[in-house]
Amino acid sequence: MLLLPGSGQLYAQEGEDSFTKKEFYAVMAGKNEAAIDKQLQLLKSVSTSDKTAYEGALLMKKAGLVSGAKKKLDLFKQGHKKLESVLQKDSSNAEFRFLRLMIQEHAPGIVKYKGEIAADSMYIKNNFKKLQPVVQEAVQRYSKTSNILKTADL
Repeated sequence: MLLLPGSGQLYAQEGEDSFTKKEFYAVMAGKNEAAIDKQLQLLKSVSTSDKTAYEGALLMKKAGLVSGAKKKLDLFKQGHKKLESVLQKDSSNAEFRFLRLMIQEHAPGIVKYKGEIAADSMYIKNNFKKLQPVVQEAVQRYSKTSNILKTADL
């Protein structure tokens, strides 16, 4: 396992399929359950505390793609627990707040997960320049379709 400082890339093992933030954000932008499952599998080989936030976001994203209300709710709750546990420990992480914003903006009202949209959006805008380049690119791409986070504000 290797983390290259400033690169924004996490690698499981050289030469194998590995987890990268670039691929992670591409999967988060899509609607492919198999790609989400692949990212979750790749995260198993990453030994960093950050992986819990990524797992949480992926599980909540997957909840919107699977069939069956119980399965949707179980996946969402599981992901919510992971992402929120990381944010409780480090609420100053703009990237993790961006993950939460992406989920909150698209979460159905029934799960009542929209309470931090305005605060997260403002935090991301204020800390955008501090994010790693790969995350800045993901935020910029997301802002083109977001109702709350606008490209002009970054």
